[in-house]
Amino acid sequence: MGIVEEAHNVNIVGSGTQVIVLAHGFGTDQSVWKHLLPHLVDDCKVVLYDNMGAGTTNPDFFDFERYSTLEGFAYDLLAILEEFQLSSCIFVGHSVSAIVGAIASIMRPDLFSKLVLISASPRYVFIYCHKGCCI
Repeated sequence: MGIVEEAHNVNIVGSGTQVIVLAHGFGTDQSVWKHLLPHLVDDCKVVLYDNMGAGTTNPDFFDFERYSTLEGFAYDLLAILEEFQLSSCIFVGHSVSAIVGAIASIMRPDLFSKLVLISASPRYVFIYCHKGCCI
């Protein structure tokens, strides 16, 4: 088992050639897709994973600095796609994962054929001043 697979509890199910990545929203884990999954596995290869800090992710892999921005989560998504050599996926993201998928697709558009963004969270940008306050 690779580090990325272990860190994010990655599960790949199904036998099709089309790759669909299902990314859960804030406060949930990959089990949120349990009712949709049976409708996809006969025709698609489905990738499920847990965002760091959700579900059964390994807390030993948590890095406060990395996960203080949405880009840290986007890098995780890209690492999963790269580790399993997955390209041209259809990405389905809910809540915070929708914006994470959008950021990842801007970083690496070659890895995404379509984005399905369900109730996407807004992207927050914090500006820190020299005294540690934020605007």
